[in-house]
Amino acid sequence: MDYLENYYSNYDEDGRLLSRHGQVEYLTTMKYIHEFLHGEKGKRILEVGAGTGRYSVTLAKEGYSVDALELTEHNLKILHGKLDGSENIRAVQGNALDLSRYEDNYFDMTLVLGPMYHLYEEEDEKQALREAVRVTKTGGYILTAYIMNEMVVIYDAFWNGMLEEYLQKGILTEEFHFTSKPEDIFATVRVEDIVALTKDLPVVREKLVASDGAAAYMRAYIDGLDDKMFSYWMKFHFATCERRDLIGATNHSLDILRKV
Repeated sequence: MDYLENYYSNYDEDGRLLSRHGQVEYLTTMKYIHEFLHGEKGKRILEVGAGTGRYSVTLAKEGYSVDALELTEHNLKILHGKLDGSENIRAVQGNALDLSRYEDNYFDMTLVLGPMYHLYEEEDEKQALREAVRVTKTGGYILTAYIMNEMVVIYDAFWNGMLEEYLQKGILTEEFHFTSKPEDIFATVRVEDIVALTKDLPVVREKLVASDGAAAYMRAYIDGLDDKMFSYWMKFHFATCERRDLIGATNHSLDILRKV
């Protein structure tokens, strides 16, 4: 937890999602949240790992009933600072591995949009997913975000020149799969890892989406687009973000599960 508290105390998560390239991920995630909420404002949403509230606060202001759980005090303080008291939201500190404060089969949608970035053991990953499924109603949806392995290898290891450091630290296998530890901050997965993590859960996969697609490779270009060209980029992105042949190369992916 100390690693995460220190990291997020010095990182502008809101600024990332408000940048042009960060907006691709944010707009894509919101598109699918709205799609599977079906416009029914009375639905209950839980966001596990709510960060600074970019999603939770927005959804609460849209009229949804929201519970937000966040691990770090720094992020939770920022989240609370965005509220004016009119929102139907309860934001508390807690851990994705233990949702015992919440009842079984209670939420229409559970968002896990950050915790999987920071879980390094398979059993912890499965526990976070089990808890998210447990608190979700039968027929409800669990939306989970992941950081994909190949983008980090291509962009950080090669493009940013970090390959030698990663090899010296021993966190890249011969197959170029990261084996991160807490001090490395982020954990990465491949599509087959996502499938393996969820195969024993009482869920069906509705969609697996490339949340930001090629945007992470083209940050300077995307950030420099005017409104018209950015609109065209989003049309292209939405037209291709569900293509399975592209998902492994995205930076962030969004796994959409329905509880059965």
